[in-house]
Amino acid sequence: MMSKIKKVVLAYSGGLDTSVIIPWLKENYDGCEVIAMCADIGQGDELDVVRDKAIASGASKIYVEDLVKPFLEEYVWPTLKAGAVYEGKYLLGTSFARPLIAKAMVAIAEKEGADAIAHGATGKGNDQVRFELTIKALAPQLKIIAPWREWEIRSREDALAYAAAHNVPVATSNKTYSMDRNIWHLSHEGADLEDPWNAPKNEMLLVTKAPEAAPDKAEYVTVDFEKGLPVAVNGEKLASVELLTKLNEIGAANGIGITDITENRLVGMKSRGVYENPGGAILYYAHRELEYLCLDRQTMHYKEGVAIRYGELVYDGMWFTPLREALAAFVDSTQETVTGTVRLKLYKGNIMAAGAKSPYSLYSKEFVTFERDEVYNQADATGFINLFGLPLKVRALMKKEAGIK
Repeated sequence: MMSKIKKVVLAYSGGLDTSVIIPWLKENYDGCEVIAMCADIGQGDELDVVRDKAIASGASKIYVEDLVKPFLEEYVWPTLKAGAVYEGKYLLGTSFARPLIAKAMVAIAEKEGADAIAHGATGKGNDQVRFELTIKALAPQLKIIAPWREWEIRSREDALAYAAAHNVPVATSNKTYSMDRNIWHLSHEGADLEDPWNAPKNEMLLVTKAPEAAPDKAEYVTVDFEKGLPVAVNGEKLASVELLTKLNEIGAANGIGITDITENRLVGMKSRGVYENPGGAILYYAHRELEYLCLDRQTMHYKEGVAIRYGELVYDGMWFTPLREALAAFVDSTQETVTGTVRLKLYKGNIMAAGAKSPYSLYSKEFVTFERDEVYNQADATGFINLFGLPLKVRALMKKEAGIK
C-alpha cells in the first residue's frame, strides 16, 4: 500500500460497500483522511441517511451534490439528440451518470487538495472504467484507488463482518436485486435474472406498472422539441427536470419503458439486466418520429451509424474524448431543424406514433400524393433507373460474355 496518500475523495452511495470502504482506506493508506461525495442525480429517498452514515463510518466530511439538472442537460439530452442506444435496447442510464459523478469528484479533490479518488465499482463491471477514464481525462495527477481490485472482501458476508469489526452502521435491506437508480432509469441485476431463461417478475418493478396492470384505455401525450431538445409536454413548457418527471409519471402509469437485455459488458462478459425507463422511452420514440419528418435521407442514414458509435462511446466511459465531442458537434448540426410536436399513443407497455408536425418538415403531400399532381413528372424515373442500375447491367453483360453463371 502507498502511505503517501493523505486525503481521498470517495464516491459514496451510503450502501454497504462504500461505507466499508471508508475505514478500509484509513486502515490501508496510513490513516488518510476520507472525504465522501454523494451525487444527487434523482435517486430519491436513498439520500436521506447518507450524511450521518458517512460521518459515522469514519469520513471527515461529506459533500452531497445536486447534479440532477446538469445530468439531464449536459449528459442525457446530448445522448438523446444523438439517438444513441447501446445494443439496440439500453438507454445508457448508468453509463452517462458515471462521468458526471467523476467530474464532480475531481472538482472536490482539487478544492480539498486531495491526493486520490476512490470508488466502489467492482473489477467485473463497466463502472470502474467509466470512473477512471474520466479521472484520467480531467485530472491525470490524481491516484485512483479501487478497493474491489485490492482487498480480501469477496462477498456480502465478508463486507458485513468487516463493517461489524469497524463499527460501520449497516442498514438492513430486503433488496433482492442489485439496483442503480437516478431520474432517468432504474436498473435491476442479479438473483433470478442471472438466468436469461427467467422472465422478469412483475413484483420487481418499482417505477413502472406492469403492462397488464396498466389502464385498459390508451393515453395520448404530446412532446414538443426545439432543435432536438424536449421543451414541453402536452403543450406545457417545462424545464428539464420537471419535463422528465412528468413523462416518467405518464409512462409509468401506462407500463412504458421496461427493457430486458443480455448485454455485452466492456470487460468481456455478458450480463443480464432489466431497466425501467418510462420517460426516457417516450422521449427517444418521440425524437425519432420528429427526425423522420425533418432529416433528409442521407443525413438520417449517416446519423444512424453515428448513433451506434456514440452509444458505444458512452457505454465504454469515453465521454471526455475527442471522438465523442466531435460526434456531438455533428449531432448538434443535424438538430438545427428538429423542431416540432410529436403525438404518441400509450397503451399497456406500447408506444405508437399518433402524429407529428414541424415547421421544417421535409414531407410534401404535393409531391407524394397518389392523386393528380403538377410537380412530378413520372417519366423522369426512366432515366434515373437506367443510370442507377447501369453497374448491374454492365456486370450482367460481363458475366454473360465470360460464361459466368
